[in-house]
Amino acid sequence: MFPEDGKPPALVTRLVEQVEADGGHVLAVYREPVGDRWQTFCLLPIDKVEPTPYQRDLSPTHVKRLQEVVKRIDRFVDPIVAVSPRPGLYWTPNGHHRRTVLQKLKAKWVPAIVVPEAEVAYQILALNTEKAHNLKEKSLEVIRMYRGLVEERPKSSEEDFTFEFEAPHFITLGLLYEENKRFAGGAFAPILRRVDKFLKGKLPDTLETRGERAAAVRAADAALVKVVAALKKRGINHPYVKNFVLARTTPLTRARKTLPSFDQTFSRLLSAIEAFDVGKVRYEDVQRSAVYGAPAD
Repeated sequence: MFPEDGKPPALVTRLVEQVEADGGHVLAVYREPVGDRWQTFCLLPIDKVEPTPYQRDLSPTHVKRLQEVVKRIDRFVDPIVAVSPRPGLYWTPNGHHRRTVLQKLKAKWVPAIVVPEAEVAYQILALNTEKAHNLKEKSLEVIRMYRGLVEERPKSSEEDFTFEFEAPHFITLGLLYEENKRFAGGAFAPILRRVDKFLKGKLPDTLETRGERAAAVRAADAALVKVVAALKKRGINHPYVKNFVLARTTPLTRARKTLPSFDQTFSRLLSAIEAFDVGKVRYEDVQRSAVYGAPAD
């Protein structure tokens, strides 16, 4: 079972013993070809495999489509990745849909590459290529991961997980999507990408700051909703209208070399939105601007 280039470390040996004790079958122990790290290839009991608590919600449409394909070819050829937070439980950061399909097809086993380093469970955005993420899904995954890390690694900082979080604005938007799944994150994302930075300090403390940032964005959105409603009363009903108003009220311009801080940006943005003169807007103006952008989500 072990390759000829040496015995695996104790961590991997214990994992092999655990998988067998949990009723699984270890098919191979090997070094992966990029980082030369030890991994195991196993058949895991399907009732002991769960998605990580931090990832996006299941897509019924994707499950149905994937199930139809697996049934058509009559075989399962795409192993999941898994880690074990404790004996008897295996988390998959990238196989939620495939695991669900196997359950629906009454399979008893899940083929899995089981990685001994549990921290891989937090590298969801990099590993989860099963279905392309949209902005809401990415943001919700990040904030769920963030909350998990607040409990498990409270002395860590956002800067310790820049790879896993991918971008700081996903954290702020995650808080907003948690509260309102229909939040217009796509309209604010271009602004947030420029001024939202990873915060220094311990995660429990920075989560509070994130809450304050989310509140600032929420206030700007509430003011924006009122402006959009006023424009609709004037007959200006266009999918790009939110982006149009934001483009004309944002304190950020391409010509600026030095950006204002997050707080300055959203304070100025809120004031500009509240002062926006809807009487000067024509439908043609919005339509013309839409040529250079996409509708908000």
